Amino acid sequence: MKQEIKAYSSVLELIGNTPLIRLNNITKPLKGEFLAKVEAFNPGHSTKDRIALYIIEEAERKGILKPGDTIIETTSGNTGFSIAMVSVIKGYECILAVSSKSSKDKIDMLKSMGAKVYVCPANVSADDSRSYYQVAKRLHEEIKGSVYINQYFNELNIDAHFKTTGPEIWEQTGGQITHLIACSGTGGTISGAARFLKTKNADIKIIGIDAYGSVLQKYHETREFDAEEIYPYRIEGLGKNLIPTATDFDVIDKFVKVTDESSAHTARELARSEGLFVGYTSGAAMQGVKQLAEDGEFDENSKVVIIFPDHGSRYMSKVFSDDWMNEQGFFDSQNIEAKETIEYIK
Repeated sequence: MKQEIKAYSSVLELIGNTPLIRLNNITKPLKGEFLAKVEAFNPGHSTKDRIALYIIEEAERKGILKPGDTIIETTSGNTGFSIAMVSVIKGYECILAVSSKSSKDKIDMLKSMGAKVYVCPANVSADDSRSYYQVAKRLHEEIKGSVYINQYFNELNIDAHFKTTGPEIWEQTGGQITHLIACSGTGGTISGAARFLKTKNADIKIIGIDAYGSVLQKYHETREFDAEEIYPYRIEGLGKNLIPTATDFDVIDKFVKVTDESSAHTARELARSEGLFVGYTSGAAMQGVKQLAEDGEFDENSKVVIIFPDHGSRYMSKVFSDDWMNEQGFFDSQNIEAKETIEYIK
């Protein structure tokens, strides 16, 4: 009798159910137990696989997306890659408006998946005609048979994580989680996971990580949009110069801001101390945990889950490049040690 072939029908079946990995070394000085939800184990190497598949399949179910249609999206890179990957499998054209802040690695990956990419200036206001928000809207208006995902203002962004990420974390921790730490960009990941976890235990603390130069923390504290908060920063996929409706500020207990430099160093430290080759935003999330620990947020009974959104391979020309770190003024003894490990045999 022939044995059944055990194979997935496509990469889409591998989305979700990412592992929870205990952090052992980088957290030694800290009180509590720290667990990383490593979203790089998704086939598209980021948490954005979840929303890409969910939103596209909901659009299909509702008859919004039809065979031969074009999917358009605004992205810092990860969502675009996930949408391009899903589009390849399902047979849609894919057009992406990308911030110029996105790494060259990310842009090259988008092109490799067959997406048409428009690179837009990062340091312009959201309502500027050149911004990636406005470019995506214009393309959607011009292209017949196109669907604009619009992750920043799409409630399905939250729903995807309410249905998948939140339940996974609850099950993987056996309901013992006391804190969820996650970066906030569109806000879908932290909002959706938080909504689910709060239904299970309202005492779980939800803490968002924001960037200096972003408006999210102040908006959370005051419910006022302050344009004076906005200035250029380097971290991708974190913080915003607008208020996304895909962020449910009511389920987030507080925000902590991190710097570009400290986040970059912490991303590199995760690779060297934990063997976790994760991205710039993961470094930001871990840096936020360090700062919270210094402020006495955790105790011996804390069970802290930190979402690491993507893979380090997307930042080879940035935080994992000694040259880039030096150009940004981030160069220090840690980087010098990294450079000195290279020896050339003549």
